[in-house]
Amino acid sequence: MYRVKAAALVAATLISGAALVTAVGEARAESLRWKMPVAFSTNLPGLGSPAAWVADQLNVASDGSIKVKVFEPNKLVPPFEILQSVSDGKVSAGYTWIGYDQGKIPAVPLFAAVPFGLKPWAFAGWYLYGGGHDMLQEVYANKGFKIHARLCGIIGPETAGWYKEPIKSLDDYNGMKIRFAGLGGKVLAKLGASVTMMPGGELFQALEKGTIDATEFSMPAIDEILGFNQIVKNNLFPGWHQPFTAQYMLINADQWAAASPAQKALVESVCTAAVMRGLAEGEYKNGAVLAKLEKEGINIGQIPMDILKQLKVITEEVLVEQSAADADFKRVLDSQQAFQKDYVYWDERAYLPTELMK
Repeated sequence: MYRVKAAALVAATLISGAALVTAVGEARAESLRWKMPVAFSTNLPGLGSPAAWVADQLNVASDGSIKVKVFEPNKLVPPFEILQSVSDGKVSAGYTWIGYDQGKIPAVPLFAAVPFGLKPWAFAGWYLYGGGHDMLQEVYANKGFKIHARLCGIIGPETAGWYKEPIKSLDDYNGMKIRFAGLGGKVLAKLGASVTMMPGGELFQALEKGTIDATEFSMPAIDEILGFNQIVKNNLFPGWHQPFTAQYMLINADQWAAASPAQKALVESVCTAAVMRGLAEGEYKNGAVLAKLEKEGINIGQIPMDILKQLKVITEEVLVEQSAADADFKRVLDSQQAFQKDYVYWDERAYLPTELMK
């Protein structure tokens, strides 16, 4: 009897050991190994830097269960091809500003930057608590893209651009060759501007050669790195066309489905942290950079209020046109504008006027 029990115990131990080995093997097989091309160089604060931080944090926090390899712009996938490459499964993930894809998905610019829209923290509020995240997944699915999107970075307003001369009237845009992104580009096109779209890495040369007369790209801490101030001397504000700039980690839908609940929760948590870090980095650096540029002779100018009001009127025309052409655009815009209407009650009462902070 003792030998029978001993044999049974040995058999049970072997079975348990085999099960443990199998479980470990399965766990290893389920580890995520994602290639992630990015639209922005990771040396660009707030805009590109969150992608590298996210990759590092996911590796450390998951104890190696999630490893994301970042590929700088054009090293694996061109910036404007990230969406299609992720959807097709050529790469597992990508990090980008999704407004670049407005030609394929008209509603996505509303999740990237909206002229005269929400401030960055207000947009995050709408996105996380006002149904924005779910709407974005639906927008991709409705256009046939196999994408799971995570808000994974945000920065404050861009500048209104870099110009040879200050803007004194809307007529100044007529005939201007300008790099301008998203819905703001559609506004300037209505004014007769020749609007082009190109990645940030190509803009210095385009300005230098005269391919474009003017450009916008991002906030001062980034524009200085790209060297626009070496060519043109008028940097105008406010960034009416992009009060916020939101970046996303796009994940192939099949890859997302294969992730465990713990892995999904970790991606969500790290990306949410990246939103805060990206915003904080920009807010920390921009004031000092702007002061330095002004000391170096750059005209840090303001677009006159009457011109801003005219730009807002034209923006409203563009939004109406886009809403009429695409049901998703209208649904998302209606949701954002309803929130923005309520948010104004808080915004205009809660924050100290700038003159009291000097």
